[in-house]
Amino acid sequence: MPTLVRLQRVRGRSGTHAGLQPPNATPCAVAIGTFDGVHLGHQALLARLCQSARVRNLEPAVLTFEPAPREWFARQRGEVVPTRISSLRDRIAQLAQCGVRRVGITRFDAELAALSAHDFIESVLVGQMGARHLFVGDDFRFGARRSGDYTLLEALGPELGYTVERLESVTNAAGARVSSSAIRRLLADGDLAGATALLGTPWHLDGRVIHGAKLGRTLGFPTLNLRVPTAHPAAKGIFVVQVHGLAPTPLPAVASLGTRPVVEDAGRMLLETHLLDWQGNAYGRLIRVEFLHKLRDEARWEGPDALAQLTAQIQRDAADARAWFAESLNL
Repeated sequence: MPTLVRLQRVRGRSGTHAGLQPPNATPCAVAIGTFDGVHLGHQALLARLCQSARVRNLEPAVLTFEPAPREWFARQRGEVVPTRISSLRDRIAQLAQCGVRRVGITRFDAELAALSAHDFIESVLVGQMGARHLFVGDDFRFGARRSGDYTLLEALGPELGYTVERLESVTNAAGARVSSSAIRRLLADGDLAGATALLGTPWHLDGRVIHGAKLGRTLGFPTLNLRVPTAHPAAKGIFVVQVHGLAPTPLPAVASLGTRPVVEDAGRMLLETHLLDWQGNAYGRLIRVEFLHKLRDEARWEGPDALAQLTAQIQRDAADARAWFAESLNL
């Protein structure tokens, strides 16, 4: 795993709190962004980052934000909070797989939102991260009122001792831009194949199996329960999935990702996965659930026979999942 650096706030040039890394920080090449999903566009940028870092004898690093700026601004305006493709933990793991050796995490709040673009460069990127070379996407904006851009980064480079490189957007075979926003739309629409094409791998959630209410076992469909690390995942509903981490090969399963409206009204997000052909004790095991196909949205049934209706629906979902796997294997 990469080294994690959490930014500390000190006074910047304008008097706003920024951050400074100790003087002996390892010089690095830095890519900046939210990196939600670490999709094919991100992967192209990170490959360039690692290559450039090797040539310049720098450490490949990423600066990211928690929460994402778009989430913070949505909450400030009272708007619907955007969904997430991946949790911070998953992002860090995916960045490590791409060769990133240091991840700087800065909390996005009112103080950071008010930081001038100049202070962000001088105190955060150069001072805190030790940046000597910067990579940014073609639409990257930063600083108070989004006043900073590639032109400003390039202009301040000679003064502050870094160089900067801009990477154009990556497009798919149809010419569409690969972006986290596009992937969120595809996942929300249930287009798992489309999302996979832009992510480069099936959308997934990782976690340790926890104890649940054991209702599924009572109904004849025991489930593996995972806490969902975000209240706003990019997709919800009932899915055909496969599970990694319990056997040498992925296990076929059907899963519910949502708030279980038939069972409780608390609105707690949970991932419940029923393995089609495996039984055993998985509590505490770290697993990955990959989403392959959406079957339907969550449903709510009322009245005294709600659980009976739920049981019948789970039977249909399991049968539909088996049929999907059978058809896929025959392709």
